[in-house]
Amino acid sequence: MEVITTIHDMKAYVKAVKQRGETICLVPTMGYLHKGHLDLMRVGKTLADHLVISIFVNPTQFGPTEDLAKYPRDFERDRQLSEGVGVECIFFPDAALMYPKGYATYVNVEGITNGLCGAARPTHFRGVTTVVAKLFNIIEPNVAVFGEKDYQQLTVIRRMVDDLNMSVKVIAHPTVREEDGLAMSSRNKYLSPEQRLNALVLSKALIMAKDLVKKGESDASKIRQMALDMISSTPDAAIDYVEIVHPDTLECMSHIDTKAVMALAVRVGNTRLIDNMELKR
Repeated sequence: MEVITTIHDMKAYVKAVKQRGETICLVPTMGYLHKGHLDLMRVGKTLADHLVISIFVNPTQFGPTEDLAKYPRDFERDRQLSEGVGVECIFFPDAALMYPKGYATYVNVEGITNGLCGAARPTHFRGVTTVVAKLFNIIEPNVAVFGEKDYQQLTVIRRMVDDLNMSVKVIAHPTVREEDGLAMSSRNKYLSPEQRLNALVLSKALIMAKDLVKKGESDASKIRQMALDMISSTPDAAIDYVEIVHPDTLECMSHIDTKAVMALAVRVGNTRLIDNMELKR
């Protein structure tokens, strides 16, 4: 497995692959890998001739009061885990390389970035789309795999790819959960044992909503309020948002005709967790 740290060397790797007529799948990550990341990589390995991952804690998607400095990092652990699932190349640049002095160009997807996580983190998705666009330009993947846990991110990246006519196929992989239902996240390590138990309310609220819709409930406001009540009654849980939105436009829905997505963000202690689930009648 190769570890590449410069854009020049990454482009040389890509050029050699393309000259042989072979394909690349990219799995972008911020490192501190967990089983969810590894599942994305296993899927990616079946989609192209070569599997490349990026490990880059992207500073432009963190707000001034967020946890950039504290974000967990362990490259040697990540390298071993990646090699174990068959990754052939890790692109591991530093921030000064990706955003050199005088950097002034950003990609901004409008509309669908305004609500949900975008409401509380107004510069977050500009950072996400900018770094993903840069990775797509550097690595030129034929296909890229993203997790559905970050549902708004997935939707935003699909919109960027469509709007900018990018030649990459975006594949979504279902949220990977712990045995008790908690969505896997690098931030889960911040939770104390008690907070870890309290965090289960996120998946419980989503399952409750899914069951209500299956049984015929279509009033989105009623379902949302029940989820709000459940989470609000949980110790150490502070709601950022709980919304029921259209799967494609992310606009809030009042009535569920066929399907919708419930998306939520909750702080458990000081740790902000997100999750979502499709609601289908």
